[in-house]
Amino acid sequence: MAQPSIILVHGFWGGAAHWGKVIPELARQGYPDLHAVEMPLTALAHDAGRLTQMIDQQAGEVLLVGHSYGGAVITAAGNHPKVKGLVYIAAFAPDEGESPGSISQAKPPAAFANLAPDSDGYLWVIPDKFHESFCQDLTAEEGLVMGVTQKAPIGSTFGDAISNPAWKAKPCWYQISTQDRMINPENQVMMSGRMGAKKVIELDASHASLASRPVEVSALIVEAAKAISG
Repeated sequence: MAQPSIILVHGFWGGAAHWGKVIPELARQGYPDLHAVEMPLTALAHDAGRLTQMIDQQAGEVLLVGHSYGGAVITAAGNHPKVKGLVYIAAFAPDEGESPGSISQAKPPAAFANLAPDSDGYLWVIPDKFHESFCQDLTAEEGLVMGVTQKAPIGSTFGDAISNPAWKAKPCWYQISTQDRMINPENQVMMSGRMGAKKVIELDASHASLASRPVEVSALIVEAAKAISG
């Protein structure tokens, strides 16, 4: 069978460039049909709609990979008939009626207090807290760049709920970051467990495992791609 197109879906506080270390790793492993969607982060419906447009553009089958809030987006858009699998990288996988916000409020992450809204309704990670909150296993310089270039969501997006979770119908894979300060690792264990993932791996990593552990993250994506291809 032909290889699937792989669409990488970013989360809050970052854009498609957060996949910058995973993309060359996947290409080296023989997966050149790669796409990284850039979402507005203005509402779950807007973000899932933009992802759906990109899925529609693919000629064949698709593997969706979501990081952080991107997991909620692939959960919402993943029922598309072209989508054959879902990979969650330290990501939200809400059930019906749940939102990333409701999951976080039940078991808050360590850095919850380092989020701050501005007067326009955008929710930011406090810039001088970004490195310690989001990517403590990257260099201080990398953390500085991520913090300055962060893409803040509209705060209300955090409360947008899922209506028909795709992980109930599609094969899934999940990577847990055990040192995550943005999504409580206990929530990641809960979400990966209830979805009946085909494989769950744990990495001693921050929330930014896609940047700090790209080899391991890419290996899980390749495993998923091979599974849905054969």
